[in-house]
Amino acid sequence: MKTHNNTLNPDELYFIPLGGSEEFGVNLNVYASEGALIAVDCGLGFADERHPGIDILLPDPTFLEERADDLTALIITHAHEDHIGAVAHLWARLKCPIYATEFTAIILRKKLAETKLRNVPIHVVDPQTILDLGAFKVQFVPVAHSIPGTCALIMETAHGQVVHSGDWNLDPTPVLGDKTDPAPFKAAGKKGVLAYIGDSTNAEVPGRAGSESAVAEGLEAEFRKCEGRIAITIFSSNIGRVISIAKAAQKCGRDVGVIGRSLHRMIGAAHECGYLDGLPDFLNEEDLGYLPDDRAVMIVTGSQGEYRAALAKIARGDHPSVTLNKGDTVIFSARAIPGNDRNINTIKNNLSAGGINIITPNDTDNVIHVSGHPCRDEITDMFSWLKPQLVVPVHGERTQLDAHAQLARASQIKQAIVPQNGSVIKLAPGTPEIVDHVETGVLAVDLKRIIKANHRSIAARRKLQYTGAVHISVALDARGALLGEPKLQTIGLIDSDDEGELQIEDNMHDEIHALLDDMSWEERLDDHFVSEELRIGVRRFVFHILGLKPKATVHVIRV
Repeated sequence: MKTHNNTLNPDELYFIPLGGSEEFGVNLNVYASEGALIAVDCGLGFADERHPGIDILLPDPTFLEERADDLTALIITHAHEDHIGAVAHLWARLKCPIYATEFTAIILRKKLAETKLRNVPIHVVDPQTILDLGAFKVQFVPVAHSIPGTCALIMETAHGQVVHSGDWNLDPTPVLGDKTDPAPFKAAGKKGVLAYIGDSTNAEVPGRAGSESAVAEGLEAEFRKCEGRIAITIFSSNIGRVISIAKAAQKCGRDVGVIGRSLHRMIGAAHECGYLDGLPDFLNEEDLGYLPDDRAVMIVTGSQGEYRAALAKIARGDHPSVTLNKGDTVIFSARAIPGNDRNINTIKNNLSAGGINIITPNDTDNVIHVSGHPCRDEITDMFSWLKPQLVVPVHGERTQLDAHAQLARASQIKQAIVPQNGSVIKLAPGTPEIVDHVETGVLAVDLKRIIKANHRSIAARRKLQYTGAVHISVALDARGALLGEPKLQTIGLIDSDDEGELQIEDNMHDEIHALLDDMSWEERLDDHFVSEELRIGVRRFVFHILGLKPKATVHVIRV
């Protein structure tokens, strides 16, 4: 079988992760059988310093786009950005029906409206509903997680049952929603589960994730210690945490305000679903200004150090309406996603410089954050309920996937396959195995366009970050004589306010003259020769002086 030649065997069942295996975020998974495809989740990721000028990364949907006629559905398991955030960017390339629970559908519609996408067929599915998609009968099973409306999927196929977990945990006393009910999973296990495709986020973490109810108690204890204003930063989608904060604040005689567009969007959707009934109304930014400092709690976006989020602006002192002063407190009620530590530390340093107290989950014995993902004991419980023949770890970097696979083997699971993005895994019939690999990758949202993450423009920007640039223009007449002084501009090489460093540019001008003087009249008649000699010579000069090899461009103007 060669999937890149469009030859998926309709008599076989495949699982193909196009994103989310090998990294956190950009989740996009595909199941194929009987000539039909279904996609599960379509999420974004966040770029790092390797992608200058880029904030958002997307999975590459080319594999699905080329088979759009066979794509039956896109199922969204829940409304976290790493599972839903790419839909608004990519749906126009897929144009298939979307299925999701009520809260997830509300969030998705808001996102689509922001991008002016209309008439997208979004179907709301009630939990426990069995969706008939032809080759796939998909049961939506509600599970506990840090956002409402989260469901795992139990899929019935001609080859057997497959369970796709999405994100989940076994919170024994969730603040919002029901506990994960073992019964549907045990029922699937009794019937026989061919494969479990499962969340690997905490596969290296022993024990259990804990309960959101403990967070409500821990936050109350922290609030009672604080004298001034409290700002608490969370994942904006964590509506259970919003409820925990509101309850803790209420017990401490404080009012709660909300700062950040994404928080307002999530809370608006939660209100539509009735999740916040019985809680006091949240204050807006203006109303917070009238509260005494010891009465204010502010929920703010920016737990991952995002430069444009509310917390970063407050820490820099450039938020238009919110300030923190010496003695106030900032609580980080979220874990740092790997790779975001530097940005988070920048915010902490800015806050510390202003005399603001900082509390993270590592700074207190009180529980102020629990993960929404299963730890090892919870994963083992799921194995015991399902008794799958095969485990395929997804949603994690390689170390988490390997840890998940090792745990499966230790739990006497018959087989575990660790995928890469693009792995074509034949689940049935016969022994499951990786049979091929399809080309996949990551896309980048670049202002008004979507490009490949390895686009040459991004590589060029990355190079400029480290080497700077020199731009030279020289005007020559038809005989090769220099007309006027060469024009020279450097970027990222010198400080133009430093007289000593300006001398470097003067010396560069001299070097350009010397290079031209060394050329014969015949050589000066060749624009390409002149351009290359100046480019190589100036790069060599800068390397000798500064140790850098800048990007050099030369424009030869023939008059």
